[in-house]
Amino acid sequence: MALALEEAEAAALRGEVPVGAVVANGSTVVAKAGNRTRELADPTAHAEMLVIREACGKLSSERLTGHDLYVTLEPCAMCAGAIAFARLRRLYFGAADEKGGAVVNGVRFFASPTCHHTPDIYPGMGETEAALLLKDFFKERRD
Repeated sequence: MALALEEAEAAALRGEVPVGAVVANGSTVVAKAGNRTRELADPTAHAEMLVIREACGKLSSERLTGHDLYVTLEPCAMCAGAIAFARLRRLYFGAADEKGGAVVNGVRFFASPTCHHTPDIYPGMGETEAALLLKDFFKERRD
């Protein structure tokens, strides 16, 4: 999660919402990314989407079976769908997202009867650091 937090901090420095993500297989980092929606003018350029695309490209596979995703913020519905399609083994996330989250909040994507794959879910990892990063980022924009 430390690497995901670093990616989130880098995203904030680029003016992006500070969310970072890492795909790993055991202790081996396969890919890491931070949000780039503004930079790429792409609403799908969430950290999770970018890191899944990069990992799949490196592995030449549309499946990430046996791999884990670490992300600093609870994934939205779009990202939860990508996580399911990629068949990620485990999802670790930091801060819960009451407005846009879709794992433990909102639509609870993985609990849907139409969801064909559910990773093991571990919320709250690095939650304090991730929440503070987001809080500080948005506070700066309001001030």
